[in-house]
Amino acid sequence: MTTPALLPLSGRRIPPLNLGPPSFPHHRATLRLSEKFILLLILSAFITLCFGAFFFLPDSSKHKRFDLGLEDVLIPHVDAGKGAKNPGVFLIHGPDEHRHREEEERLRNKIRADHEKALEEAKEKLRKSREEIHAEIQTEKSKVAQSMKIKETRVLPPVPVPQRIGVSGGDPEDTEIRKKREKIKEMMKHAWDNYRTYGWGHNELRPIARKGHSTNIFGSSQMGATIVDALDTLYIMGLHDEFMDGKKWIEDNLDFSVNSEVSVFEVNIRFIGGLLAAYYLSGEEIFKTKAVQLAEKLLPAFNTPTGIPWAMVNLKSGVGRNWGWASAGSSILAEFGTLHMEFVHLSYLTGDLTYYKKVMHIRKLLQKMDRPNGLYPNYLNPRTGRWGQYHTSVGGLGDSFYEYLLKAWLMSDKTDHEARRMYDDAVEAIEKHLIKKSRGGLVFIGEWKNGHLERKMGHLACFAGGMFALGADGSRKDKAGHYLELGAEIARTCHESYDRTALKLGPESFKFDGAVEAVAVRQAEKYYILRPEVIETYWYLWRFTHDPRYRQWGWEAALAIEKYCRVSGGFSGVKDVYSLTPTHDDVQQSFFLAETLKYLYLLFSADDLLPLDHWVFNTEAHPLPVLRLANTTLSGNPAVR
Repeated sequence: MTTPALLPLSGRRIPPLNLGPPSFPHHRATLRLSEKFILLLILSAFITLCFGAFFFLPDSSKHKRFDLGLEDVLIPHVDAGKGAKNPGVFLIHGPDEHRHREEEERLRNKIRADHEKALEEAKEKLRKSREEIHAEIQTEKSKVAQSMKIKETRVLPPVPVPQRIGVSGGDPEDTEIRKKREKIKEMMKHAWDNYRTYGWGHNELRPIARKGHSTNIFGSSQMGATIVDALDTLYIMGLHDEFMDGKKWIEDNLDFSVNSEVSVFEVNIRFIGGLLAAYYLSGEEIFKTKAVQLAEKLLPAFNTPTGIPWAMVNLKSGVGRNWGWASAGSSILAEFGTLHMEFVHLSYLTGDLTYYKKVMHIRKLLQKMDRPNGLYPNYLNPRTGRWGQYHTSVGGLGDSFYEYLLKAWLMSDKTDHEARRMYDDAVEAIEKHLIKKSRGGLVFIGEWKNGHLERKMGHLACFAGGMFALGADGSRKDKAGHYLELGAEIARTCHESYDRTALKLGPESFKFDGAVEAVAVRQAEKYYILRPEVIETYWYLWRFTHDPRYRQWGWEAALAIEKYCRVSGGFSGVKDVYSLTPTHDDVQQSFFLAETLKYLYLLFSADDLLPLDHWVFNTEAHPLPVLRLANTTLSGNPAVR
């Protein structure tokens, strides 16, 4: 990330607060033509094609051509003098020359007949009135629309749904912990109720202005991002009336056939991930149906020379493009590398391997590429298949790519050994080149830029503490204890970034230069937009160690959010965590309900709520079940396939 005012912090999510990239509208000239003129254009093109085919038919007097339909046999000519094959010369054994001439004459006659037929059809069209032509066009449009509708409402094949284990409950035995969990639930209800009142159907909420809000990652349409993102949190908290309100809105209003350009990454992790999680938790078919409908709208983004998807795609036209600020038109590692979990589940639920093949193609391509120092650069050009500038980060632009390598392995019931191997290789390179210790003893993850380590860590990178803990079991060389300790060190560093502010909330990024440690220096890095990554790491460390410090740190963060981010109309981010009189940014992010409050709720719940041996959380904290299918073709284990 260079300039937060211009770049979206891709990876785990792209923040609004006017920090994302500006919208670049596609200015397409719109030319209105009469139906007759359009028909004439089509007719002229057809006539040109017919005459061109007639004119360029090969002449049998100059050379012979082979036709598989005539059972000709091609034999490469061998130059006896050189004793080597000359690939440019062929001898043809088969029908005689007379037969060739007859066949070519037959083809010419067919073209003439087709040409005359086309002329007659065109004349017939032009004799019709404008109203008749318009009616025919409408009929054809209706046929196309009907065929699309049939495709969207197709019945999905029955598949065994993984057992719904630990989807509710989790009541803690300790009374004080139970009270804290109830407080988190009340915060969720405050956020949801105000969105329900002031922003219903909009993507997000402006809690101070009390109106809807959206950013360019969702396009120009009201797609109810907060509704879809919050569904599973509502469900596990037992807020079933609110859950059913969300379900009804989705049934009645969620439409993906809109002329809207969206972020493939963000829509995948928030919408597809959210809908799939809601389906697996509740068993309501509408969520699965909507997830598949949306996934089909994202597939055109993969129509690039390399198969690396565009960052943005128009849901109606299928036209894709990349962010204008990305290195030389590149796609972003964390964006095209954070599709695997959702796409594998899509293939599992539909029986259509297209989704699985798309993400596996990306994996295979990345495996073949050279990686400087074993590190994956954040930018890859989808046209050339070459890296952009050499910038590697475990924070924005890179983060969730590594997360999904590990989680692909976990989600496959630890049979996707290829994903685990790629994760282990990447973590070893990260530890060697990016992880350092400050003078004050704080372990941090820097960013590699063109051969130079920048001693700065982003809030987004704080998720890595949880990732290292989650991946400790199964690590190479019996280093489980090492990676669990590394996760704890990252958690401590990120807690310090919170504790060293006036509000006890962490800045967007913080430096380790000289006497400055875990503190933001630039004004543009001092904001907090309700991010979940630090609390996410607290939760994972709590699950694996049950060290009470993680609950204590999580409660400190919850109290700070309640004190400084809560407003009468919901929750808002703040622009300066070092000021005791902070200014609000007036945005209630959808991920606040999907992640921050969910991880806090889980932190104060018993371990039997969404146990980690049955559920794997996507990068938007949407739980997806482990697929325990030894015979599935979706496994990355060649022995299984």
